[in-house]
Amino acid sequence: MLEVHLYTWVITIAAFVLILGIDIAIAARKGPHVIQVGEATKWIIFYVALAIAFGVGLAVVGDGQSSSEFFAGYLTEYSLSVDNLFVFVIIMASFAVPQEHQHKVLLFGIVLALVLRGLFIAVGAAVIEAFSGVFFLFGAFLIYTAIQLARHRDEEPEVGSNPLLKLMERVLPTTREYDGAKVTTKIDGKRVATPLLLVMVAIGSTDILFALDSIPAIFGLTEEPYIVFTANAFALLGLRQLYFLLDGLLDRLVYLSIGLSVILGFIGVKLILEAAHQNISERFPEVPILVSLGVIIVVLVITTVASLAKTKRDPSAIKKLTPHTGEDQAQIPEDVQP
Repeated sequence: MLEVHLYTWVITIAAFVLILGIDIAIAARKGPHVIQVGEATKWIIFYVALAIAFGVGLAVVGDGQSSSEFFAGYLTEYSLSVDNLFVFVIIMASFAVPQEHQHKVLLFGIVLALVLRGLFIAVGAAVIEAFSGVFFLFGAFLIYTAIQLARHRDEEPEVGSNPLLKLMERVLPTTREYDGAKVTTKIDGKRVATPLLLVMVAIGSTDILFALDSIPAIFGLTEEPYIVFTANAFALLGLRQLYFLLDGLLDRLVYLSIGLSVILGFIGVKLILEAAHQNISERFPEVPILVSLGVIIVVLVITTVASLAKTKRDPSAIKKLTPHTGEDQAQIPEDVQP
């Protein structure tokens, strides 16, 4: 286990808050605008470089094991985040979010995701500390998730089925008209919620479901809460820019869900083997972290290359994501219309 002091946690969280604050300040100074590929690429390079520097730093102040666990967890969380972007694209299109306001929606979702995942990680670490056999449950859940992901890889999520959205529609007066970047506005002297507030809630609450997969997955690669948290944080920090960088490419990653199901299934089996090694018999093998890292990298490379080759040979295989309308009136899904 990596020795992490309280002051290390404080400094790390403060650093993430500072980085995110700078990102928010720059976005606020520029105002509502469409993020272009060049701007997104610079931010992605910055965040990836930070993650690499952090991983190398772990190897210097800690050991190679901790560094390998971080990179394996970071790659897993980042790859799962790419799959999550498919859902974000569909949500944005369903609510017809103007392109110049999409970065604000994603920024809110990322901040909420960081807070929620921090809570999930704390709970998960406490459960593991109290009952190591929980890895049997984590492993079984990941294998089940992998099977479901592969089975339903071609199905689009139903945005209107989000129970939190339905509750908001029942409780809050809403309008289908956007009012710039405002989340609430006044109509006939009455304060109402704009679709921008609804889509922020949709993005943020959807990440709760994503965390149910990603948190057990990374605990299958490392039991150190500090590494789990930092890998999640670095993966989420660059997610907003990745959304715009991969615009137009996401629909070509036709085998991504299959690749992710293989990774989740592999980690699920790894968890069960390690739980059996600790709780039943040492004859059950443990999978070294370098093997896990290698499997993750190979699967991601094969998935990406195979996807791009498939869509180049057969353009009809490209996923037909709902197109962005660019209009200022939200096409709120029927299940949540006022």
